Amino acid sequence: MTPEERIQKIERYGDGFELLATTLAECPDEALKFKPTPTEWSIHEIIIHIADSESNAALRARMLAAEPSGTIMGYDQDIWANELGYHDQNAEYALQITKYTRLATYKWLKTLPSEIFTHAVKHPEYDQPYTFEMWLNIYSEHIPEHIQQIENNIKIWRKEK
Repeated sequence: MTPEERIQKIERYGDGFELLATTLAECPDEALKFKPTPTEWSIHEIIIHIADSESNAALRARMLAAEPSGTIMGYDQDIWANELGYHDQNAEYALQITKYTRLATYKWLKTLPSEIFTHAVKHPEYDQPYTFEMWLNIYSEHIPEHIQQIENNIKIWRKEK
């Protein structure tokens, strides 16, 4: 990844919460807990997942910077959604977690020297080393990918109401 590409990815990462907030502003309240199928997530569950993911992502980024060659934790997002009762959690609190965790990490990422992005750790879900650049590629697109999922849920909800 070139320095320019890295800057673009960091900016995309930094825009994530505002993109999410804009999308959610268009979401009818009645659609929040609608599940397109029993095994797919509702928008409410997506919001809670994003908060959990952001918390894990922030920790992973810091591990990559401070403890290269260490091991980071994996987790099964579907088990978390089921076992942690995502529908019973407060979506507004989750949005605040997402907003401030992402903002703090974004501001911090902008201060890092480029050599930090070559750091790698062990990740239980990957055979190859998990690099900081991999992290940036994943998390710069994480919220935009879920925005597509949210928009799809709204479309299906509108068709079925």
